[in-house]
Amino acid sequence: MIAIAGRTLGRTGLTVSEIGFGAAPLGDLYRLIDDEEAIAAVTAAIGSGVTLIDTSPLYGHGLAEHRVGTAIRRAGRDRVVLSTKVGRWMSPARGEWDREGYAGGLPFAATLDYSYDGTMRSLEQSLLRLGTDRIDIALIHDVDRRNHGDAVDQRFAEALAGAWRALYRLREQGVIRAIGIGVNEVEICLRFADHCDLDCLLLAGRYSLLEQGALDVLFPLAEARGIGILLGGVFNSGILATGAIPGAKYDYADAPEPVLDRVRRIEALCARHGLALPAAAMHFARAHPAVSSVVLGAVTPAEIRRNLEGWSVPVPAAFWQDLRDAGLIDPRAPTGEG
Repeated sequence: MIAIAGRTLGRTGLTVSEIGFGAAPLGDLYRLIDDEEAIAAVTAAIGSGVTLIDTSPLYGHGLAEHRVGTAIRRAGRDRVVLSTKVGRWMSPARGEWDREGYAGGLPFAATLDYSYDGTMRSLEQSLLRLGTDRIDIALIHDVDRRNHGDAVDQRFAEALAGAWRALYRLREQGVIRAIGIGVNEVEICLRFADHCDLDCLLLAGRYSLLEQGALDVLFPLAEARGIGILLGGVFNSGILATGAIPGAKYDYADAPEPVLDRVRRIEALCARHGLALPAAAMHFARAHPAVSSVVLGAVTPAEIRRNLEGWSVPVPAAFWQDLRDAGLIDPRAPTGEG
């Protein structure tokens, strides 16, 4: 069995595994997934030493939380640090409803709501779906320009006045251990950090082999304030796992030619050093000292094993130097020991 180290999540007192399990695919993202196989993937991750499990009501409109809940009841609730999100609550769908990119999921329509009452309703529903009486990490979800466009300022104000206040109260009551945000943009992380005493944040897709914008301000700020960092989307929606194949996804869409070209150049250096591209992507993300856990999605036990095997592969220092020399990564980015 591959040993997975633990890291402290900022100043929260929580210890999380360096590699976490991201449940977004378990909501039938892009395709239908067998129930037992999905549950087995979570069980396999926990059995392999993964302690951080991250989910959300959004993922399959409740389906991912149901599947995660079943798995952690089988494996044991006390073995995991459980993270979920607020910002949407569900009601039975009538007629057609927006599946938000999920091929299946449950027949529930999502109401976007960052108010105090909406947040309480969202958390109550999550507790029921997950079958637990407590959440370790609760994150305000998707308050960013990508999701709200020009309405982002309005949503940000709503989240500060409502969702943040609700989570703060629940943390005081012991229902939640740590509170923060889960977003896709560095700028909104900085805005929240200016207004809230964040325990942690989950940043998706913005620190990877393709993007290092978080290096400039966000990561130094997090280290200075003891804000724990969880990284999602380290494959940038797929292309750093699949490589530059036709139809490769980047940031939830078909990758444009400049991104395809950049990935081809990274792949060529991986081949020179006998390294798989996904392994390089994982190791790069884990190397920054501000990062407590790299959250990876999977839908089968086989994918869990593949991720763990890539996690255990040593990466030669010469590979990182070649990336720097080629201008493919920021020269300031930590890469760990070779």
